[in-house]
Amino acid sequence: MNFSNAYAYPSLYKRITSIWYRHFRVYISNFFSNAFPPFLEPIIFLAGMGIGIGAYIQNMGSMSYVLFLASGLIVTSSMYTASFECTFGTFIRLEFDKIYDGMLGAPISPGNLIIGELLFVGTKGFFFSFAVLFVIWIMGIINYPLSILSVFVGFLTGVMFGVLSMLITSFVKIINHFNFYFTGLLTPMFFFSGVVFPIENLPKALAFIAEIVPLTHVVRLARAFCVPGSFQAGLLLDLLYCVVFTIVVGWFAVKGLKNRMVT
Repeated sequence: MNFSNAYAYPSLYKRITSIWYRHFRVYISNFFSNAFPPFLEPIIFLAGMGIGIGAYIQNMGSMSYVLFLASGLIVTSSMYTASFECTFGTFIRLEFDKIYDGMLGAPISPGNLIIGELLFVGTKGFFFSFAVLFVIWIMGIINYPLSILSVFVGFLTGVMFGVLSMLITSFVKIINHFNFYFTGLLTPMFFFSGVVFPIENLPKALAFIAEIVPLTHVVRLARAFCVPGSFQAGLLLDLLYCVVFTIVVGWFAVKGLKNRMVT
């Protein structure tokens, strides 16, 4: 027996995907309770807002209000599921269940672990974006063929909010403090990032803030795939923002979580 091969260090791909597979197995072990509420929430919101406000606002610019709302909700489902996973989920694995301690006993570095976790939340974002889009298709709100590509924006949204949430988790000491993140940042972002109404008519100060926060940019990207004639050169800047935001915030998140894992 060749012992050098038997105990060879796993490849980077295997180390990262093993983290993804571990989270995937845990997630599908309680799939219905894990997946159904986050999937149902945007559908309820769409029905309530579409039936309620949609009765008074027929059009939003060149599209129906229901289409405007639905095309934004595709990525908000990804935002929330990634945020929950990388705040409460990561904190529990780190502080209460001590799962990361066991993982780091294997030939896996903290960086491998965090990247694998981000890959998993990106996959969840992809899945929930597709689930919401599928229901919207069935309802007949969106029928544009390119809308299927919006699920990749859902993946990007999952990774982007995953790194942001991990950054928050890297310095949160008490799990209840995540309520400030969800109530103080994600909820205002949901309402003032072009999901419910356009940001163009906001006061200048709020419009400026809307351009800074990440949700605005992925909403524009997702809507461009769902509404014919929405592609503009400015979308490249939105994509660039998402890439730069993910890299920069991700670097600080990885650094912060590494320090917590090894101390």
